[in-house]
Amino acid sequence: MKTIDAKQTFIVKITDCQNGTWQGKIVWAEENRSIHFRSMMEMLRLMDEAASATIRLTHYKAAVNG
Repeated sequence: MKTIDAKQTFIVKITDCQNGTWQGKIVWAEENRSIHFRSMMEMLRLMDEAASATIRLTHYKAAVNG
């Protein structure tokens, strides 16, 4: 079984804290993309989705390239 190294770097800027949670912006360093979030749960979901998409793409490339 192959091990896939799918490390991601996120820069998180917290701009506010309202209703007991954080608001701010995430920068996905490898893709140079940024997105705003309205809660800590949304921030974690966005980071998880980005990491999962990278793992799926890495698996696809490994399957295509043998």
